[in-house]
Amino acid sequence: MRRSTTAAELFGERLKELRLAAGHTQESLAEGAGLPSTHISSMERGLKLPNLMTLLRLAVALNCKVAKLVSVFDQTEIAALLEK
Repeated sequence: MRRSTTAAELFGERLKELRLAAGHTQESLAEGAGLPSTHISSMERGLKLPNLMTLLRLAVALNCKVAKLVSVFDQTEIAALLEK
């Protein structure tokens, strides 16, 4: 039986996709966002979800809108991602 994907995992995949497309390493993105590189790594691996300020920092560092970071959730059944 296949395990369900979590919101953190979906966001992490999206963050990595945008980071690579922008030509950033985890370290350069972390520096641009004012975050520890370990935090970027944890988010990309689906271990942590960002708070609003972190989303804003990531958007600035990636030179994109916050909506682009979270657009992955537009194609997902959101209710299924909510923890019971």
